[in-house]
Amino acid sequence: MRDHQDIRPQEQTQSAETAADRHPYADLDRMSRAVLARNTGGVSPFSIYQAWNDWALHMSRAPGRQLELGERAVTNAFKVMADTAHNAFEPTDPPPFKPMAYDHRFTHAGWAKMPFRFWQQSFLATQDWWNHATEELRGLSEADSDRVRFMVRQALDVVSPSNLPISNPEIIEQTRKCGGQNILEGARHLTEDMIHTMTQARPEAPEDFRVGEDLACTPGQVVYRNDLFELIQYTPTTAKVQAEPILIVPAWIMKYYILDLSPHNSMIRYLVSQGFTVFAISWCNPERDHADLTLENYRKDGVMAAIDAISVIVPEQKIQAVGYCLGGTILSITAATMARDEDDRLASVTLLAAQTDFSEAGELLLFLDESQVAFLEDLMWAQGYLDRPQMSRTFATIRAEDLIYTRAVKRYWLGKEDLPSDLTVWNNDTTRMPAKMHSEYLRGLFLENRLTAGRFAVEGRVIALKDISVPLYVVGTESDHIAPWKSVYKIRLFSDCDLTFALTSSGHNGGIISEPGHPRRHYRVGHRGEGERYVDPDTWFASEPPIEGSWWTHWAKWLAGRSSGQTDAPQMGAPKAGYPVLGAAPGTYVFQT
Repeated sequence: MRDHQDIRPQEQTQSAETAADRHPYADLDRMSRAVLARNTGGVSPFSIYQAWNDWALHMSRAPGRQLELGERAVTNAFKVMADTAHNAFEPTDPPPFKPMAYDHRFTHAGWAKMPFRFWQQSFLATQDWWNHATEELRGLSEADSDRVRFMVRQALDVVSPSNLPISNPEIIEQTRKCGGQNILEGARHLTEDMIHTMTQARPEAPEDFRVGEDLACTPGQVVYRNDLFELIQYTPTTAKVQAEPILIVPAWIMKYYILDLSPHNSMIRYLVSQGFTVFAISWCNPERDHADLTLENYRKDGVMAAIDAISVIVPEQKIQAVGYCLGGTILSITAATMARDEDDRLASVTLLAAQTDFSEAGELLLFLDESQVAFLEDLMWAQGYLDRPQMSRTFATIRAEDLIYTRAVKRYWLGKEDLPSDLTVWNNDTTRMPAKMHSEYLRGLFLENRLTAGRFAVEGRVIALKDISVPLYVVGTESDHIAPWKSVYKIRLFSDCDLTFALTSSGHNGGIISEPGHPRRHYRVGHRGEGERYVDPDTWFASEPPIEGSWWTHWAKWLAGRSSGQTDAPQMGAPKAGYPVLGAAPGTYVFQT
């Protein structure tokens, strides 16, 4: 019976290194580090110390840079003082220091007036000095330099004048307008959030944002289930469908319905409306007893099991596979393995904000070195998984200005409720990561970059992305801080097949969920024929003009162009072949907490 098939790894009784083989004090060491990791949010203090030590030692033997920084400090101070004096006579003149483009803490008009302008400019001048102090220094590790800059940014964000009611003109104005009611509302919000943090209870989804009713509500049926995932087949809405079905492989770091949000911006609903037969994987939310799940489990018992099921439900048709984020990474591994093994069941592969080379993986690399990975491994060893809050904090700190401090000011000082949206509800619906799989992911892909280095083995044999011969459609997003678009673009270096690359506006999630009719959206798209020469990302960007609108329309035409034509819609599942309908979409795994 395929329903509830148990695919968890069998308990190992013999191994190269068992608990009995190691000294019993080894577990004491791991437990002590795990306890420390819980208190630091999974951040290794040893990595922090190493970065500061590297920076300080190199700075101590650079008298020229010290003089330069001293001069910059004096110059910045004079700029602030001159602006303060000049502002009394010309209050409309622009200030000498401006916030970063993504920093929205100083948008209120009151920041242009004294004394708030002085406090703002002093903060930004200090920020400018530290940015310069952590720039490239001969002999200093680039990774340590970036880490120090990141840590300084976190420290400065704590003392930003925008955080305090006495130095934030917007808070003062709101307090005067509301007679202090905003402070009372903010105290209530703070109490609620502290309770949720201590109890780890998830806030109930607001009205109009219920999963299965308002979100993840595209009609369909679960046609396969094992311990790792449910496979959903969506109900057709057109008289005829394209012969080749689509399989969507989402990331298991979050719930799958990022691609099936509200009806108006659901990618899955859009594809169904365009005449495609769509299947989607809904991953389970791992528990402690899933600790030994591996990347190979997600490939073989996840993606390959889904391909096997679809091949039976829609026989004699190849599959157009789509992978998002980490789901795209495992799909690329699967596609390369299938190519190596001469399995030709794929018609095309689409990778959405998915990295295959991790040498330029953006600010997430700031959290990764040998010490940090070992620290996380000990934490996961004790828990069996990486928990939701531990991952959420990592992503939030990358954009702390908006995701932590701006939100805190609005919620606790201005007394404003968070405006619910389908994306924020999904963002709060986080999942866990199995310990062994996450360790393999961090070490094999992020830390050692084995996939593009020719050292990633599947079933004992190395795979190569260059073996993939089916057409590729690769999507990056312009302001992605999780999978930077130039990192996504690097798949052009490691493949020779027909490849279309699209770059869309917005970030990691917003750029992908960019439905037709969404205002202020654009994309660039270019094509590389099979065997053509490499073009670097900057040259590509300059040569491809932006196109207003949604990249979905271009992609849907691309998918249709790789179809063999239209046919009658297939039945839901294949009961006689062992794939019965098990229940209505969105299934059961999406509700696991």
